[in-house]
Amino acid sequence: MNDPLRWVVSEGDGKTIEQVLKRANVDAVALSEGRVFVGRVRVEAGAFVVSVGDLVTVASLRSVTEAWRWIHRDADLAVVDKPAGMPTIADSSARAHSLQAQVAKALCVATDALHPTSRLDLDVSGVVTFALTKRARESLVAYREKGQYERRYVAIAKGTLSESSGIWTNKIGRAKDPKLRKVFGKDATDAETRFVVVSEIGPYLLLALEPVTGRTHQLRVHASHAGLPLIGDRAYGGPVRISMSDGRVVRFDRIALHAARVTLKRDDPLVLSAPIPSRLRAWWDALGGGASAWDQALAHVFSH
Repeated sequence: MNDPLRWVVSEGDGKTIEQVLKRANVDAVALSEGRVFVGRVRVEAGAFVVSVGDLVTVASLRSVTEAWRWIHRDADLAVVDKPAGMPTIADSSARAHSLQAQVAKALCVATDALHPTSRLDLDVSGVVTFALTKRARESLVAYREKGQYERRYVAIAKGTLSESSGIWTNKIGRAKDPKLRKVFGKDATDAETRFVVVSEIGPYLLLALEPVTGRTHQLRVHASHAGLPLIGDRAYGGPVRISMSDGRVVRFDRIALHAARVTLKRDDPLVLSAPIPSRLRAWWDALGGGASAWDQALAHVFSH
């Protein structure tokens, strides 16, 4: 993604954001796309009044090479497969490119009518469930409280581990960088992740993960703290490139973490699945792993 345009309002630029954008040669459509900020405020109305000295930022459109796809639709739920590189909700760059906005557009409803029950990180792929009604929101909260909302993630990590399965229970709080988290960070709260090592290829591991709680960056932080940073996860110490013994260089341009399945354990269980992305399969193959490991990761049954 290109660097954002930054413009400090000067005398003669105009009194409204629409006039300033014209002066800066920016198409006014950037407003409706949610890419315009005055200071830290996202501005979407052309008549918004600006002052001399205000910093106007226009974010570039984010490029996403893969499209989202439907998994399930009914009157209460909209469930989709999110590609890596697409934010679940509006982020600090734009609104229109978010998964929430695009799904809302496809359903012809307002963006805020969709309530994500989990927010996958930007460079993580997989199942995202949106509640469309109050009844659905309340039901999903009840499923979580009763342990009837089950999530299965798969990941590729690098490192060594003394035990092949277990539960990570370290509390997670804020890091110095407000966008990141850390074990025992500021205002740390309880966090629990079940894990199992499905396959090992030298220092590389294929993991099956089940978050019991839903803290920000929980799986990434727990894995990194355990000495198993996920490949492609630069923020938490994961490798972004690996030189193979045959001279090949494998580069990781996303986080090797995928939300493969959500199961609602109701009277008629609803299983919502997103296939393993071809890029993750190719990386595991390049590291020397076998295709059957993915099936094992999905089939593993955690003891509750």
